[in-house]
Amino acid sequence: DTAVSLWGWADDGEGVEVFVDGESAGSTDAEGGQWRISIGPYPAGGPHRLEFVGNNSVVIDDVLFGDVWIASGQSNMVLPMARVAETFGDDIAAADFPRIRHFTLPREYDFDAPRDDVGAGAWQAVSPASIQDFSATGFFFARALHRHYDIPIGIVSTNFGGSAAESWMSEEALEAYPHYLEVARRYRDENYLQSLIDEDRRNSDEWHGRLDRKDAGLTAATPWYSVDLDDTDWMSRAVPGFWAEFEGTAGAFWLRRTVELPDDVVDRPSRLLLGRVVDADTTWVNGVEVGNVTYEWPPRHYDIDAGVLRRGHNVIAVRIVSRGGVAGPVPDKSWALRIGGQDIDLAGDWQFRTGTTQEPIAPQRFVRHRQPLGFYNAMLAPLLRMTIKGVIWYQGETNVGRADEYTHLFPAMIRNWREDFGQGDFPFLFVQLAGFLEPQDVPVDSDWAELRAAQAVALSEPNTGMATAIDVGEWNDVHPQDKESVGERLALVARHVAYGEKDVVYSGPVVKSAVRDGSEVIVRFDHVGKGLQVAGDALQGFALAGADGTFAWADARIAGETIVISSDAISVPARLRYAWADNPDTANLYNDAGLPALPFDIDVTEVSPSAR
Repeated sequence: DTAVSLWGWADDGEGVEVFVDGESAGSTDAEGGQWRISIGPYPAGGPHRLEFVGNNSVVIDDVLFGDVWIASGQSNMVLPMARVAETFGDDIAAADFPRIRHFTLPREYDFDAPRDDVGAGAWQAVSPASIQDFSATGFFFARALHRHYDIPIGIVSTNFGGSAAESWMSEEALEAYPHYLEVARRYRDENYLQSLIDEDRRNSDEWHGRLDRKDAGLTAATPWYSVDLDDTDWMSRAVPGFWAEFEGTAGAFWLRRTVELPDDVVDRPSRLLLGRVVDADTTWVNGVEVGNVTYEWPPRHYDIDAGVLRRGHNVIAVRIVSRGGVAGPVPDKSWALRIGGQDIDLAGDWQFRTGTTQEPIAPQRFVRHRQPLGFYNAMLAPLLRMTIKGVIWYQGETNVGRADEYTHLFPAMIRNWREDFGQGDFPFLFVQLAGFLEPQDVPVDSDWAELRAAQAVALSEPNTGMATAIDVGEWNDVHPQDKESVGERLALVARHVAYGEKDVVYSGPVVKSAVRDGSEVIVRFDHVGKGLQVAGDALQGFALAGADGTFAWADARIAGETIVISSDAISVPARLRYAWADNPDTANLYNDAGLPALPFDIDVTEVSPSAR
């Protein structure tokens, strides 16, 4: 239901005509080797046949008219459905949505200039096979809108794990941030950039080669992954769990465990689930390598081929490589052997031995995902002629620790995109960061809370909206599994901001005011729906401070449409915080729509808003 921009390449002066289902939709002449034309509007639906006729003709079948959304950001937007298959296996199996399409851009960077075209990629309809690589957040967002409006939804996935906000800003926008622009321009020297890449590769190859040559587990006459190894003299260690005594020590460390299996299971489909490991692992079953992952974030889910498992003794061996930071299996992650849909718990005591230690690996000279400008040029600029409904954005983890800058950097990025797309203030919807890291027993300052507050500043820009993920995080994983809640909450925001549904409850409670009444604080909220609710027996997550700025946990209770806060430790409250922590896992205020209250840090006033 809107005009659509189409473009392409042709000889100078070549006439190009576009046909939709055999009827002419418009024509133009190429200039400078390129052409661009606007067609429509057409109603949502399809499929249609598009034909482009110039000196030759190009035909594209199975084209849909619908709403195209850009899905961008860093790894939590990248995270594909394959990575959440343990949680959403049924959704993957039932993913038959031919009118939901996705297009994933190659993950590349370019510091020289904005690119004119993408290097590869194709639209794919959602099926159990194609969905594996679909952004999980993007899929659940698209599915919610598709089901609600019954229109085709297209997701253009342009994102890069670990990328910072400044990575997605144009050279012109970065003029306001000269420290970033200087870095980006430095990489235009191809010889310099290649020298950094070569040095990093050389350091990595030499470090890992030295480690392999020194590792007794690999060089012994009987390798430590062998079923014939006698490991009775190894020490015992509980798994999963970090190895505190090895923090800061780089090296190769080995785990072994024997599992007894009966005859009737050995030929069934099997999978090894080893949580997450810091930093890298290689895993063997009965001397056969079943999988390896070279960095810490992905879950270790290794399929075991038929014939590897056997009746009786089965030996699992895991070689873990630490590059010099925290080391070991991430705590509170499942370790299990799954056979025929049944899990054998592998948590507990494993045999442990150090293969070797050595100095930590040298820091990388060029970390591509942290650099400014490059992803804008390679992964956004080629899309700027595309007609879009809006943007969904999940990013901020890499900018944690720079919240003061993010308060103006992120809104500047939004304005940069809108100016360069030239489609007005299109909807720009984003995810507030989930809880992460270990919960704290006492109220403390938090870089993650500061960044969440900085994200919320962008709501001052027109046609923006924020979905909070504060309650769906995992303390031990920056990539929480529950992308369904995130995608569906983004869809609620889209229904209000992009589709104009005025009555939909699209946000959790947002603090409106905090007024002192004696030693108590009366708190009012917007977006309460039909009422405030507590998930559990009593409200938690509130903290009060007096004039000295020292916070203490506070008692809280719902009183009608307000919350009453007090603390025996604070007689004259001056500030109030809620869910203000890296991982505020006890925060439990919701509205009746099941949406969590947004974290806040607010001054307590003495005069109520109605009395001003």
